[in-house]
This record gives sequence, C-alpha cells and structure tokens, in this order.
Amino acid sequence: MSKATSSAPSQRMLRVGEQVRAAVTQILQRGEVRDDLIEKTVISISEVRMSPDLKIATAYVTPLGMKDHDVVIAALNRHAKFIRGRLAGHLRQMKYMPEVRFRDDTSFDNYKKIDELLRSPEVARDLATDDSQED
Repeated sequence: MSKATSSAPSQRMLRVGEQVRAAVTQILQRGEVRDDLIEKTVISISEVRMSPDLKIATAYVTPLGMKDHDVVIAALNRHAKFIRGRLAGHLRQMKYMPEVRFRDDTSFDNYKKIDELLRSPEVARDLATDDSQED
C-alpha cells in the first residue's frame, strides 16, 4: 500500500514548527544573540515551517518599525548557526537540530493591500448598492 502524498504539513511538522518558533522567540527576547541590530529591533516571528524530514526550519519574520527588512534578515541568517546551537536546550526531544533559515514575512503587506482594496471607493460603492437592493 502506498501512502498518499499531500502538500499540507503533517501534525508533527506543525507541532515542531510551533516549538521552534517559541524557542527562537525566547532566544531573541533574552538577547542571547550578540548583534546590535538584532538587539535593538523588535522582531515578530509569525510562523516556522518545517521540512518533511524536520531538518530545515524556515522562520518567517517581520522586523517591526523598520523600512529595510533585508538588513535584519541578513543579520539573523548570519547568526543562524548560533541560534541552532541554542535551540538544543529547548528541543531536547529532537534527534537532529533543524537548520534555521530566516525569510521576510510578506503576509502583512498582502493583508494591507487587501484592506486598501476593500476600503476603496469602487468597492464601497458596490457594497452600498448591494445593501440597498436587499431592503
């Protein structure tokens, strides 16, 4: 019998991803990474996606209050090996410590664009027309 492959992450991938997200958040909040840029920047980690073999963790981050996210993402990726080493204390149950990769989270930009579209005069006009027809 062959296993059906699915593009959706497994429960294990989701659980481990959340554990990695929480651990990386703690490492950054405690200031364990000695980098002036990382220490003075508030960094939001929205999601960590794990590879199917749980050896690669891709963390989607947003540096809050900064225009140029690429500088912070590059700094985090420079310290990825150090962060991986610090994860060992948080993820003792793991057979292998995952390699951590940091990527810019663009979902907030997408939400902003959708919000702007919904607030546009054209959409507001269409919504007002639909509401008046229902009465």
